[in-house]
Amino acid sequence: MGMFDYEFMQRAFWAGGMIAVIAPLLGVYLVLRRQVLMADTLSHVSLAGVAIGAIAGINPSVGGFLIAVLGALIIERLRQNFRGYGEVSIAVIMTGGLALALVLMSMDSGLTRSFSSYLFGSIVAVSTQQLWIIGAVFTVVLVFWFVMRRPLYNMTFDEETAQIGGTHVRWLSQTFSVLTGMTVAAAMPIVGVLLVSALMALPAALALRFAHGFASALIMAVLIGLIGMFGGLTTSYYVNTPPGATVALLLLAFLLIGLGIQRILNRMRRGSDRFEGPDLDSRRFWQRQSSNSQKSKVQTEVLHKN
Repeated sequence: MGMFDYEFMQRAFWAGGMIAVIAPLLGVYLVLRRQVLMADTLSHVSLAGVAIGAIAGINPSVGGFLIAVLGALIIERLRQNFRGYGEVSIAVIMTGGLALALVLMSMDSGLTRSFSSYLFGSIVAVSTQQLWIIGAVFTVVLVFWFVMRRPLYNMTFDEETAQIGGTHVRWLSQTFSVLTGMTVAAAMPIVGVLLVSALMALPAALALRFAHGFASALIMAVLIGLIGMFGGLTTSYYVNTPPGATVALLLLAFLLIGLGIQRILNRMRRGSDRFEGPDLDSRRFWQRQSSNSQKSKVQTEVLHKN
């Protein structure tokens, strides 16, 4: 029988395809906002939600989903209270979420044995109900991105200037954090809690190294995520390896190969004055964005003083 003759593989590829679109899409914004560890934090928080759901007798995936959203709101609130020290909120929530998960798991020895699919992902773990949940998250994230893509762009590079320009930064940032939490919880059955952040960070990191602009970075990150996801699921099926680890290793290989190619192109560029590789163009773009952000901050400080 072929791979797609099994219903669980069809569900896995549908779910993986949707996750591979929205996770790298959000990952580009997380990397540029220096919040990439938020995905890792929310995955640990969602593990506590899974444990709460199992103990309470409800669907563990629903419990992880709700707790991940709650954790995203708390992270955003703490980030606003510790402005300038955003990593404090991530450390606090990660510690609390992981500690709570371990305590709850120790209360029921049966939970530890059944958590392997949530920790490392499983091809057969995607049920029809979870597929509908992933589909709903996919739709909400894409609609939100399409409607708010311009304010998101402004907020990503300079929150203060976006606020002065009329953007409701606090609401937008909270909504973005909630959608990140929803995406993390939705991706948990496929790639697992421990590796969900790889699906957000690795495609974005590679795309930002080669992209010549912001739109091309988004498109490239999504394409890399799709190739990594489908390649990882196929390899996992035939080699019988955990899908989350397989997808993560494949994306990591893409990143290392990309960096190696980029290094070769840079050496060729240094040997020829006429050659300008993608690294030079992309670096100029991101340096220009960073410079504009710094100028905007200076202007903001002057306005506040006046």
